[in-house]
Amino acid sequence: MNKTILALRGALLAATALLIATPAQAAPRSATGGNWLYLTVTKGDARSRDVRGTLLICDPPQGHARAAQACDQLTAVRGDIRRIPPEHTYCTMLYAPVTVSARGEWDGHQVAYTHTFANSCDLAAKTGAVFALSEQTPVRSVPGGRPAPGAADGAPRARGTS
Repeated sequence: MNKTILALRGALLAATALLIATPAQAAPRSATGGNWLYLTVTKGDARSRDVRGTLLICDPPQGHARAAQACDQLTAVRGDIRRIPPEHTYCTMLYAPVTVSARGEWDGHQVAYTHTFANSCDLAAKTGAVFALSEQTPVRSVPGGRPAPGAADGAPRARGTS
């Protein structure tokens, strides 16, 4: 058993030495060249495993379903997600937490943003298209100021006839 422990210690020391001796990898900035953010969306509580992520690149816009719109919104606020004007819409008070994060670079400045929203409607109303990583992202509102069907959770609602 002592030989096994010594072998493991030796392997750990060798791995540590390699990590220390290996030069750091080039920053993602060099690969993307301009404005970029790595975005994640986590549905549920902090222990949730429902995490999606993507790299949003804005020259040219690419990374998710609404990349062009997200890049336009970020350009308007100089990459500061907190400054995106909230959309005036009605969201249910259903608590279904969604935590988002953005890490990257915008106009030469580091971006680090993390926030938990009450639900996906609240997220969409306050961050626009930035965290719309898929086509299932909720439609926030319809003309007349009423919430769109499925706005609270992104799921389409069937309408029955009365």
